[in-house]
Amino acid sequence: MIEKDTIKLLRECDAGIKMGVQSIEDSLKYTSNGELKRTLEKNLAGHVEIQEKLQGLLNSYHDSGKEPPAMAKGMAWLKTNFKLAAESSDDAVADFITDGCNMGVKSLSGYLNNYKAADEKSKNIAKELICLEERLSVDTVSYTHLRAHETSLHL
Repeated sequence: MIEKDTIKLLRECDAGIKMGVQSIEDSLKYTSNGELKRTLEKNLAGHVEIQEKLQGLLNSYHDSGKEPPAMAKGMAWLKTNFKLAAESSDDAVADFITDGCNMGVKSLSGYLNNYKAADEKSKNIAKELICLEERLSVDTVSYTHLRAHETSLHL
């Protein structure tokens, strides 16, 4: 049971981190604010670091991981390539990233609860990824509030 839950949790983390990396990379194309760009780049580096650890664990179980669901990938692609391209604002990027982080945290937390028999190393990677997503969400929400405050000062 432990090994089954461990592999299932790792696969879900793998699919989630692939979505996160792709979303951040896509969003960076539409980001002009230096602070937001640095936040995204720093978080992207954190995602890649966790992804490497995750891949090492998956390899130790002779598992190739999991691709994100096609529907989720398609929706993210549409949102990125149409909404962000149309709005082309840092606020739209921040909203997109915040929504993605919130969905990621919710999903990963659910997987942690579903795969309780997973080994501690795998649970810790999931928790590390959840923390990274929460941090990015807080940082992008803070950016949005700061921008709103700056805008109100200029009115």
